[in-house]
Amino acid sequence: MTVVCQYVVGFPLLTSYAFASSVLIQVCSKAVEPGNKNRRLNTSLLIRYSGPGERRNILIDAGKFFYHSALQWFPAFGLRTIDAVIITHSHADAIGGLDDLRDWTNNVQPYIPIYVAERDFEVMKKTHYYLVDTSVLTPGAAVSELQFNIIHEEPFVACDLKFTPLPVWHGLGYRSLGFRFGNICYISDLMHWLFFLDALRPDRSSSTHFGLPRALDEVRKIQPKRTLFTGMMHLMDHEKVNVYLSKLLETEGLDVQLSYDGLRIPVTL
Repeated sequence: MTVVCQYVVGFPLLTSYAFASSVLIQVCSKAVEPGNKNRRLNTSLLIRYSGPGERRNILIDAGKFFYHSALQWFPAFGLRTIDAVIITHSHADAIGGLDDLRDWTNNVQPYIPIYVAERDFEVMKKTHYYLVDTSVLTPGAAVSELQFNIIHEEPFVACDLKFTPLPVWHGLGYRSLGFRFGNICYISDLMHWLFFLDALRPDRSSSTHFGLPRALDEVRKIQPKRTLFTGMMHLMDHEKVNVYLSKLLETEGLDVQLSYDGLRIPVTL
């Protein structure tokens, strides 16, 4: 049994800037309410996997707000260890929280394996040089003990679970990785499975992300059993968009909804 916890960041077509601004203000106002599903941090996924032996916790991405998410959801779901971290790409919303892993390797466990593509590891050598090469640290300074493992665009195993990288274009000339594991497909930054897919805006796609119309077009082509959109911006009101999406189940047979911080989904791999 696997428990998937979704920490997410970023309606019908918007036809005017004034209306869009109104929606933005409404969503941002709702986001300050405790427990409101419009309160979104960086997109991330935690896979709680009961494979051979003990239960494992595999994290996909640790963005700049990872620590805030962990403080809220780790105690809520009885999580403690992080047995592996898999990186989709090297933007701040995916690797900005790597430094926060020091609390785990200094207090909970001796090290954490990090699985990352070589091109993104080269970025980490610059942005998180002190994590990659600990010899540059002042003697006695505490830092996360991370073990970097280079992955390629071919299947690999982390904590006894097989992952298949799914390379996608995250803007012109920039490749990001989605992943398939078991019957789940997770693509956070683009473009009979549970399907997590990027859907940034309600009206159109940007140069680096799917918008809702394009994301729905892809769902219609692939016909997954269930789809959860992630990476929404503040023009996407959780309740209003989900009302719109729920109608697609009746009209087109598409089971599509927005994900939200703390979403937990039991699945069998």
